[in-house]
Amino acid sequence: MNNFSKLLIANRGEIAVRIMSTAKKMGIQTVAVYSDADVEAKHVKYADDAVYIGSSAANESYLIPERILEAAKCSGAQAIHPGYGFLSENAEFAQLVHSEGLIYVGPPEDAIRIMGDKAMSKRAMIDAGVACLPGYQGADQTDKTLVTEAKKIGFPLMVKAAAGGGGRGMRLVKHVSELPNAIRIARMEAKSAFGSNVLIIERAVVKPRHVEIQIFADAFGHVVHLGERDCSVQRRHQKIIEEAPCPIMTHELRTQMGNAAIKAAKAVNYIGAGTVEFLLDKNGAFYFLEMNTRLQVEHPVTEMITGLDLVAMQLRTAQGETLGFAQSDIKLQGHAIEVRLYAEDPDADFLPCAGPVIQWIEPNGMDLRVDSGIESGGEVSPFYDPLVAKIIAFGANREEARRKLITALDNTALFGIKTNRDFLIESLRNQQFVQGKATTSFIDENFPKCSLQNNRKYKNTHMHYAVAAVLQHVLAMQQYQAYSLNVNSDLLGWSSTANLRSLRCYEINAQRSLISICARANATRSYRVSLSEIEIDIRVLSISDSYAKLIVNKRRLSVIFHSESEKIMHLAISGAPIFTVRDISTDVDIDNTDFLARVIKAPMHGVIIGLEVSEGQEVKIGQPLVILEAMKMQHSILAPTNGSVKTLNVKQDERVAINKVLLEIEN
Repeated sequence: MNNFSKLLIANRGEIAVRIMSTAKKMGIQTVAVYSDADVEAKHVKYADDAVYIGSSAANESYLIPERILEAAKCSGAQAIHPGYGFLSENAEFAQLVHSEGLIYVGPPEDAIRIMGDKAMSKRAMIDAGVACLPGYQGADQTDKTLVTEAKKIGFPLMVKAAAGGGGRGMRLVKHVSELPNAIRIARMEAKSAFGSNVLIIERAVVKPRHVEIQIFADAFGHVVHLGERDCSVQRRHQKIIEEAPCPIMTHELRTQMGNAAIKAAKAVNYIGAGTVEFLLDKNGAFYFLEMNTRLQVEHPVTEMITGLDLVAMQLRTAQGETLGFAQSDIKLQGHAIEVRLYAEDPDADFLPCAGPVIQWIEPNGMDLRVDSGIESGGEVSPFYDPLVAKIIAFGANREEARRKLITALDNTALFGIKTNRDFLIESLRNQQFVQGKATTSFIDENFPKCSLQNNRKYKNTHMHYAVAAVLQHVLAMQQYQAYSLNVNSDLLGWSSTANLRSLRCYEINAQRSLISICARANATRSYRVSLSEIEIDIRVLSISDSYAKLIVNKRRLSVIFHSESEKIMHLAISGAPIFTVRDISTDVDIDNTDFLARVIKAPMHGVIIGLEVSEGQEVKIGQPLVILEAMKMQHSILAPTNGSVKTLNVKQDERVAINKVLLEIEN
């Protein structure tokens, strides 16, 4: 037996916290490692011990094996768990851990080395009789040979980096004319990301499902599979929604894929948790894609339908214990779906975001699990992966799990930076996903870029302004009451002559609106809100530090909110996108309606190649105003608000500089 009582987790964020949680339950002390960027990180605070390993950049801290080993020695840790990412699939690191007399919680270095190289692993799988896509994985890496082999395979095909993953060094090639450039770019990306420019070529499967099998093996030759996960919903070859079981799985297909995964594991003498990934075509044929020699991000869905703790199994196996059960003992029950909450902007092609976590509010409820690596007052660092949390829902069936997950996301809020929360909700509601028909082309088919911009960017409504205004008004009244002596709350906002009327000016996403709030007589916390000739009745049923329940025009709503300051409030209204309102009442002349005009500026240097409106013309939110050509691309500048064009300051074919005022819109 290789018993250990202190475990170092060579990782950060949510996976470090998740591993520590199980270790603590097993009576094992935990050691965190941290960089300059993670001094106040959640995983550091949660650990029993923590060791500084370097500056913020990963290649100066988390990716330096010697720093990790030094941290283990000085903290007295006897074992190291690599988590996922960073050094988790680095065979040299695993070997160094063993050479220092420490226990590596993961597979043998030979298995990591073989499966970490797509060319080597594919050759091994072909030898083991595991179905693989037709392709080329040879040692001759000249462009001439790659082009020749590609023509033999046929198009479409994939050019892939032999090392690494995550979509880097990967290109889809539909025609032979695209091949030379794809090879060149894939080589450059592979060299930059993984230090190796070795490529493989595979036939592309059109619109496949990405289905993976979770396997587990002990050091005594016992290998089992724990069912499958469908990970088809991806952006840039990175998963964002995973579920277990696969919606179209049959008992026969699961047996076939499970046996193939076990065969793959045995071929490399695998020990521990691993995932064998396959592409599943529309005819039910499946092909080996790769094996991840570590714990997967999406492992919670497997844990939910099997009742097993994969981290506990890893720790026990690393200490020399047997699995203790056979394949026939594994029962899959119910359905689980996981979404990855990323700090990113779907409206900007999923560009990663970084910044302060002003407020983090997790959902809670039956059959829900949240694995997060952030907390309120923390920060999402620009130095690491933008994954901030995983939210998982379990149901008796797929539809029940899907509904629970949507509700959970509605009750999740990260205020301070953009996230993909609203995009995840839209994806879960999409009919193709609802019907269990999503393939790896799901996002490209259902969410083209123009649709993303037009459908989500301009969803703010009069109701959003009204809710924000009332909540801010009530919070101000509560503050005034706290400063007063013996004032009954029923008297707040009361007047002996007429109902008091408050005026506010709010701005949301460059849209401005003048709002009038009037307390209703003889009704506690009941208000009539007027804006743009529309009246909205709102009654506040309850309000606390972060939650409020309202009746808005006879509709009951739940709201999550956070007052960053007297002027800035963040809100997440059930069924609507997260948004931020700014009270600019003291910054403008409310008596002069010109303040409602919106100034539209050039976002970059360019040439005006299209004027879509004229002075005095009425425009609607999202309507094209001007077409600007810049960097050989055409950019439509859209109306951020309803109104009319007050002034038009540019002409056709005029060259403009960044921030040049193009036009003004007045409400």
